[in-house]
Amino acid sequence: MIRTLLPGFLAACLSLTPLAAQEAQWRHGAALLGEPKYPPDFRHFDYVNPDAPKGGLVRLGAQGTFDSFNIVVAGVKGSPEQGLGLIYETLTTSSFDEPSAAYGLLAESFSYPEDYSSVSFRLRPEAKWHDGQPVTADDVIFSFETLKANSPTYAFYYANVTEAEKTGEREVKFTFNQTGNRELPQIMGQLIVLPRHWWEGMTADGRRRDVTQTTLEPPLGSGPYRLKSFDAGRNATYERVKDYWGENLNVNVGQNNIDEIRYEYYRDATVLLEAFKADRIDFRTENSARNWATGYSFPARQEGRVVLEEFPYRATGIMQAFVLNLRRDKFKDERVRRAFNLAFPFEELNKTVFYGLYERVGSYFHGLELASSGLPEGKELEILESLRDKVPPEVFTTPYENPVNDTPESIRNNLRAADRLLREAGWEVKNGRRVNARGEPLSVELLSSSPNDERVFLPYKSVLERLGIAVSVRTVDDVQFTNRTRSFDFDITSTVWAQSLSPGNEQREYWGSEAARREGSRNLGGIADPAVDALIDRIIFAKDRDELVAATKALDRVLLAHNYVVPQWTSLKQRTARWDRYSHPQTMPRYAGAAFPTVWWYDEAKAARTGAPR
Repeated sequence: MIRTLLPGFLAACLSLTPLAAQEAQWRHGAALLGEPKYPPDFRHFDYVNPDAPKGGLVRLGAQGTFDSFNIVVAGVKGSPEQGLGLIYETLTTSSFDEPSAAYGLLAESFSYPEDYSSVSFRLRPEAKWHDGQPVTADDVIFSFETLKANSPTYAFYYANVTEAEKTGEREVKFTFNQTGNRELPQIMGQLIVLPRHWWEGMTADGRRRDVTQTTLEPPLGSGPYRLKSFDAGRNATYERVKDYWGENLNVNVGQNNIDEIRYEYYRDATVLLEAFKADRIDFRTENSARNWATGYSFPARQEGRVVLEEFPYRATGIMQAFVLNLRRDKFKDERVRRAFNLAFPFEELNKTVFYGLYERVGSYFHGLELASSGLPEGKELEILESLRDKVPPEVFTTPYENPVNDTPESIRNNLRAADRLLREAGWEVKNGRRVNARGEPLSVELLSSSPNDERVFLPYKSVLERLGIAVSVRTVDDVQFTNRTRSFDFDITSTVWAQSLSPGNEQREYWGSEAARREGSRNLGGIADPAVDALIDRIIFAKDRDELVAATKALDRVLLAHNYVVPQWTSLKQRTARWDRYSHPQTMPRYAGAAFPTVWWYDEAKAARTGAPR
C-alpha cells in the first residue's frame, strides 16, 4: 500500500475512541466510534480484488527533484517521499472504507487504557527487514527518538510522549503527559519504523552511516517494495519484494500488485503533461482546470488508449486560501482582511481561467459534514455560548458568506464596501494611494513559487490597485519560497490545508497559538486566539462523534468570522488520466479517491491493445 510520509495528514485521518472495556486490552484494530468495521479474523478489505494478478510496470510523474533518500532530514532538493512510502512501514495502517480506523501492520496488536495515558504495541514475530533481520522493539524506539530529535514536524506530533520503553521481547510502550487525548495512541501507530542496525552500521566503502545527514545510499526497509535503481534527481525505480514478509497479511491482500513502480521527475508542470502524452508516464492526477478542459485532445485519447476518469473526494476537506500574515501590522485589523476578500474576483477567474470547473471554498472543512452553515444550534451553540465573550458576536447572528463578484454591479458594490472598511480602519486614499494617518502606503507583496500562479495573482493585483493598494507579485524558486514561508517572511501567499473526517491534534499545528510562534509550523497566518485554542482542545478531547462534529463546526465558524484568510477555490473530485493498461476493483474504496496504484493491477489484455509501457 502506498503511504504518505507526511505525519500531519496521517494523524488527521487516523483517530480513535476506545472500545467499551474496563481495562486496556490487546486489539487488532480500533475505530473512532465503537467497533472497527473489520473483525480480528477478516481476510481482506472489502474494496480489494484478492485475486488481482501481480506484475507489470507503472510510471508515475513527479514535479521537482531530490538529492537524498534519508527521510529523517530533508535534502537541499528534497527526498522522494512518494517512493519511500513503499519501502518503510508503520506500526498500524488504515482502511479506505471507514472514516477513521486503524489495523495492525508491523504490530500484530496494540493496547491502551481508557484514559489514553499510554499505548503499547506488540510486534509481529514474522516482520522482517529486507536483509532478513527481524523488526525489533529497539528499532521502534530508535525510530521514535531519531525522528523526534531531528525533525521539527515529528517533534511537534510527538511532543506529548514522555517515554518510550521496551516492555517485552516484542513490545514497546509509549507514555503520554496528558490523558483524554484520543488521537495519541493512533499517532504513535503511524510511527515510521527505521532499521537501527542498518543506520548504526557501515556503508560498503567502510564509512559509518549518519542518520542526521543526507544520503543517496539505497535505504533498507521492511515494506512491499525496495529501491531497484535511480538516477539522482531524475528518476527512481522500486521493485516489488517477492519474499515480502507481509504479503499475505489481511491488510495487504489484493494490494501492492505492480511489480515495478518508477517515478520520473520533471522540473516543469508543462513538460510533465507532455511526458504523459508522449507515453512516458502512465497515470496522473490533473490539477489544472485548463489542462483538463483543453490539454487531452490528442490521438491516443480519441482512440481510447488514454482514459480520463473522475473519482470523488469523500474523506478530505480543504481550505485553500490566500494567507494574510497577521504578524504584519497592516493585517491586524479584521476590516482590512475582509476588504481583501471583497476584492477577490473569483467568479471572473472561474469563468476565464478555470473553465467553470471550480467552486468557492466556504469553510475550513469544505466538502465535509464538519463544515459550519446557517446559524449555530444544539451542541455547537452550547459550545460557543461558553466562549461568548471571546468570539466575534456575529457568529451567533450572521452566517458566514463569501462575497460574490459575478456582475459589474456586485463588483462595484463590493469595492465600495471594501473602500468603506479600509477607511474605517484608518486607510484613506490620497493622490490615488491608500495611506494611513502617517502617510505610509498600504502595500503588499503576493509571494509564489510557481509562474502559473501569475494568471490568478495578476488579476487580483489589478482589482486591489483599484482600491489604491500598491501590489507586487514575487515569484521565487522552491528553496527560497520554503525558507521565506518557514520564517514567515511574507505579506500574502497561497497555501492548502487538508482536513480529515476526524480532526484532532493537527489543528494545533494549523491554528494554535504555540504554532504561530514556531518557525516552520503550518500556522502561516500567525493565528493566536484564546477562543481558537479552546475550541481546538474541545475537538481533541471530544468524548463522542457528536461533540467532535459540534466543536469542529464551532471552530470553523470562529475562524471564518475573523476573516483570517481569503478563501480560494477547489473541486471535490480527483481528475485522473491514464494509459489504459490497468484495472481496478468494481467496488472502489469510499474514502481514497482513485487509490492508484494501491488497489489497481496491470491488465495484460488491456496492455496488449494499448501497448506495453517502455
